[in-house]
Amino acid sequence: MTRLFEETQINGMILTNRFVRSATWEGIANNDGSVTPNLIDCMIKLAKGGVGLIISGHAYIQRVGQASLLQLGAYSDDLLPGLTSLADAVHKNNGKIVLQIAHAGFFAKTNLTKLPSLAVSDMGESSKISYHILSASDINQIVTDFAEGAKRAKRAGFDGVQIHAAHGYLISQFLSPAFNRRTDDYGGSIENRARILMDVLKSVRSAVGPDYPVMVKINVSDFIENGLELKDSVEVGKMLEDGGIDAIELSGGVLTGGKLIPSRKGINSEEKEAYFLKEAEAFREKVSVPLILVGGNRSYQMADRIIEKGSADYISMCRPLIREPDLINRWKSGDITKSLCISDNQCFGPALAGEGVYCVTEKKEH
Repeated sequence: MTRLFEETQINGMILTNRFVRSATWEGIANNDGSVTPNLIDCMIKLAKGGVGLIISGHAYIQRVGQASLLQLGAYSDDLLPGLTSLADAVHKNNGKIVLQIAHAGFFAKTNLTKLPSLAVSDMGESSKISYHILSASDINQIVTDFAEGAKRAKRAGFDGVQIHAAHGYLISQFLSPAFNRRTDDYGGSIENRARILMDVLKSVRSAVGPDYPVMVKINVSDFIENGLELKDSVEVGKMLEDGGIDAIELSGGVLTGGKLIPSRKGINSEEKEAYFLKEAEAFREKVSVPLILVGGNRSYQMADRIIEKGSADYISMCRPLIREPDLINRWKSGDITKSLCISDNQCFGPALAGEGVYCVTEKKEH
């Protein structure tokens, strides 16, 4: 019998299967980051669709850290009523949900925040936006605000938190030599570049306690010139394990990375699926905490092989669950034909236009 539908747990959080909805920018929060009825409906569909764990879209922990239009927020206690309603709705539909807490850093949308973005180090003359290079004091405040965001998640009833340290956002910028040219305690060696992540983990853990699931999403590699590479990423994984992380989601690429961005196009065969699998296996050799693998997972058969081999412990998906929120129930029922997602990335167009993310191809077909 497949292990895909066996019960597991992550630091006491019981999950009914090994499928995870990876954090997906929904683009349907209010302008201030508060929860809307549409966002709640989106989460209800995922819970009813059978996915074992929902990870929310990235929720910004400082106003200056907003990455996207109509993005979920976690920066103020004023947002707690909506966050609580969101978590409650998922639980009423037998789901589990983790809040991803995030900061966009240099890639914040200054037209939305009306503030200079925060850069790890000098971005050079090519930068067209106003930015402020982070001081040690600024970094300490960011660490504190990640912990405050985690406390809000726990107060709102979320089942855990995930620290977003991937895709070229702020913590990922610290990890990457392409962005981090600091000469102080936060630059240079991988131990120094990972310092803010480890400080965030320590601060979050202190805020939520030992029995609350704390997860992280990191890049296996940036796949850009002078970016974070696998060897250093695995070292970070070992540091996170030693620091008490409960699970690591493995992704890769940065938003400006061309063809090797996190959401790659043209995943039309099993050979192109699970495009971070080789790197996940390198992690598996050195890291024993649960690994969650995202990136081009489209077929039941490939997911089954990954879990049976032990290369990862959970299968995470983003775009397939935009097209089919009930995909996991479909597979569980015995219909194990591959996801209908064609990996064209058109789903993000409506979100950029302020309409929220949805499958454009499916809409055309109907």
